[in-house]
Amino acid sequence: MALDKRATRLGVLAVVGMLLFGLVGARLWFLQTVEQAGLQEEVEQTKRREVPLLPERGRIFDADGRILADNERVLTVGVDWDVIRREDDRAEIFRRLSGWIDVPVEEMEERFDSQVYSPFLPMPVAEDIDEPTAAALLERVEDLPGVQIMEEARRVYPYAPTASHVVGYMGRITAETMEAYTADGYQLNERVGKFGIELSMEEELHGTPGKVVYEVDKSSRIVREIERIPAVNGQDIQLTIDLDQQQYAEQALESQLKLRQLETARNGLDPETDFKTRFFTDYPSEVPFKAPAGAVVVENHENGHIVALASYPTFDNRWFEAGLGIDDFEQVFPSTNEDGTKIDPDKSTLVNRAIQGRYNLGSTFKPFTAYAALNTGLFGTNDYYRDTGTYKMTSIEDDQCNTGAVRCVFKNATCSGTGRPCVYGMVDVETALAVSSDAFFYRIGEDIMVENDYEPILQEQVRLFGFGADTGIDLPFEFDGTVPDKELKARYGELGVISEDEGSGYFTGDNVQLAIGQGLLSASPLQLATGYGAIANGGFVMRPEIIKAVYEPGVPDAEEPGFADLSQARFAEEPNLRGDLVRQIPMPDEIKNEITTGLRRVITGPGTTSDYYHSTTGEKLFYTYPSSAIPVAGKTGTAQGAGNYPWNDSSAFAAFSIDPERPFTVSAYLEKAGYGSQAAGPVVKCIYLQLSGMAAADPVELSDPLDTSNLEPAPSNHLRDQSCYAGRFSPTAVTE
Repeated sequence: MALDKRATRLGVLAVVGMLLFGLVGARLWFLQTVEQAGLQEEVEQTKRREVPLLPERGRIFDADGRILADNERVLTVGVDWDVIRREDDRAEIFRRLSGWIDVPVEEMEERFDSQVYSPFLPMPVAEDIDEPTAAALLERVEDLPGVQIMEEARRVYPYAPTASHVVGYMGRITAETMEAYTADGYQLNERVGKFGIELSMEEELHGTPGKVVYEVDKSSRIVREIERIPAVNGQDIQLTIDLDQQQYAEQALESQLKLRQLETARNGLDPETDFKTRFFTDYPSEVPFKAPAGAVVVENHENGHIVALASYPTFDNRWFEAGLGIDDFEQVFPSTNEDGTKIDPDKSTLVNRAIQGRYNLGSTFKPFTAYAALNTGLFGTNDYYRDTGTYKMTSIEDDQCNTGAVRCVFKNATCSGTGRPCVYGMVDVETALAVSSDAFFYRIGEDIMVENDYEPILQEQVRLFGFGADTGIDLPFEFDGTVPDKELKARYGELGVISEDEGSGYFTGDNVQLAIGQGLLSASPLQLATGYGAIANGGFVMRPEIIKAVYEPGVPDAEEPGFADLSQARFAEEPNLRGDLVRQIPMPDEIKNEITTGLRRVITGPGTTSDYYHSTTGEKLFYTYPSSAIPVAGKTGTAQGAGNYPWNDSSAFAAFSIDPERPFTVSAYLEKAGYGSQAAGPVVKCIYLQLSGMAAADPVELSDPLDTSNLEPAPSNHLRDQSCYAGRFSPTAVTE
């Protein structure tokens, strides 16, 4: 019986052995046949190393070929990742390197732990080292295994800080954007556009990476090059911005803001006694204007080309390439005050107010209200209205008005020196625009709503000019603006921007405020310029264009320093010199002429005579404007400020040329700077004089090196000759 049991056990072992040999054989067959290709590829990969080749970034030029963004060769010290995987090896390499490159070991360790650098390229430990240091490191390769000297490109801005808001700046790929960029073939070491054209044209500027494939031995040393695919450099971008006009616009804007800070707003005038009294008792009788910020747009209204786009406060985009530490960078661009409170938004520098500003437009909006009335037949070119200085709504019962729950009476702006609303007498559309009769436009605001069964007709008409939607300009972060209606008020009520009761509906009084550019209306200076341009060109709403041309990579330098030789450039795509038409608005000659004539009278006069002669709102300002300069039609605007404090009123002015050979539209907006004719108006006037060749302009020159010891966002940039601001004002002049 014992023998039988042994035989049984041996039989079982034999079966198990056969099964095991069978499994091993099956596995060998599987590896040699089914997985043979994959395993062979894996073996090959261990003998190969793939190194990315980064493209050189495309350059940015102005309309005349000035190089606004360029690339500068710099030397970077990098360390092969394989050498610093082990902590002990890493610590020793970093210790040896630290003295040579003047970078603390702790900082190099932070870079290693940050996970923001490409695993396929050496980890950079020091950028922009000098040639002697690079040579010394190369002589010590045996003591510094894995250390490499890499030639890289650093972004430079030869004319900075001019046009910094337009050109933009670059920065590192962040953890939030890492996945998106790596999916597009970027290496984590690369810097990418963060603002301006650098961001909006990132795809064109970046180019296409290449690669080199090497065969390596078991010690990861290169044996031979197997394959090389060259990188395709980024395309060069030419802007419509003319740096001559851009520099002048920036100087005129900053200089006027500084001048307005020296002026004061009067704190009230008692209309009953004509004595100076303080309406706001917590403030003195004269309060200085803050005048902290503003924007200017110069646009060719025939093709939409943006000639200048200025925003203040400004900054020098070279700070983003200066290698500042966190503390210094926070001092240049603070996010909080010294006491930890949030920074005053009026002082924000990294905001392009020309496209991001959300402003009440004040009376600069009236031409669009006039168009709505004329285009819908509410008012004709020969219809008149008697302006008595006030307007009382007729669609609301007197009993309701008398309760005080609803505002029914609206007044014209106060005439300077009288303390009472201006009285203009009989006015039509043309004259109402010329003298800026609020009462006339209050009536339009009410009647266009009541006579159209409370439908949003005014909103529909002004949206034709582009209000309430972004313009489509090739710049990032453009604000849409708002045109108030029932839906907007309801949303604001839910968000707590206005009370729930106020957000419960859109009322006639809301439309009355909209008609004069107040209330919940908001728009950017660019939208304002686009709208005025559509009046100027007869109803063609053009998409603002800031890209003039896209060139194939490698446009050579010109002999003149700071310029590219555009005669040697080749288009990557056919330039759109005629511009893009967004829509055509019905603009019969009688409507265009009525509005244009009214806006022309704003500049030249005459005004109206009722109780006395009322100048038009720009007549005194343009009194000395030469007849040989570009003839313009325009409109002043004063947007009521927070708390109804007069020193919080913002200043707007928009105008267009009526000379078809010089088709420029200009808009300016100066925050908390007072009346339109006293702050924004002079800026626009100066720009037209400069465009006419009659105002002295500084030559555009290459920048001096950035002074990193002066931790200011940008140096002051004043207009040397400020005589163009001058006008002929009188105490009784309307200064809206």
